[in-house]
Parts: sequence; structure tokens; C-alpha cells
Amino acid sequence: MFLNDIINYEKDGESMMNTAYIKNEDNYTIFTFGKYRIKFIAPYTLEKYIKVKEWDHGYMVAETKYKHHNHNEEEYIDLIPILENLYFDVDKFLEPIKEVKVLYD
Repeated sequence: MFLNDIINYEKDGESMMNTAYIKNEDNYTIFTFGKYRIKFIAPYTLEKYIKVKEWDHGYMVAETKYKHHNHNEEEYIDLIPILENLYFDVDKFLEPIKEVKVLYD
């Protein structure tokens, strides 16, 4: 999904309040939900996130592409320790998120 698609989708009046987004930027992963943008270090060979295959209250499985492989791989991300280190109320933050999509600029 591209950023313009999100803007247009929201303008059409459909709610995306339960969707979070993930993307990679340089050597970082960016997780956005609502007004929050959480940035954390990604594997240095990560080229891109392709899709989120599973979301379970802070734990996700994403299909990824790495520079050193010709095939896609699964990446496992646990947001809970990241959120705890940032002093989030983890359950309150994660409760409304029903899905996570890959965001492309």
C-alpha cells in the first residue's frame, strides 16, 4: 500500500483506525499507528518488507527480502519489549490494532 492510497482511502470516509503500518527506511524499521511512529533497528541486509503474514497483539510475522538471498524470508518481530522500553501501556496501545500492512513511499 502506498502513502497516497492511505490518504485517499481515509478521505473516502472509510475507517482505518485499526490498521498499523510497517516499512523499512535505511537500516531501520518504522512502525506507525495513529499518531505514533516507532523506529527501531532492522537487520542491515533488509531490502524491504513484502507483506505481514500474521499479527497477534504485538507479535508479527512478515515476509521480507534480504540483499544476500534470492528468495523471500520470514522475519519475526516482537513489539512488546520495544514498547515496554518506551514506557508505553502495551495492552492499551496494541488492543485496537487488528491488522498491520506494509507501507511503501
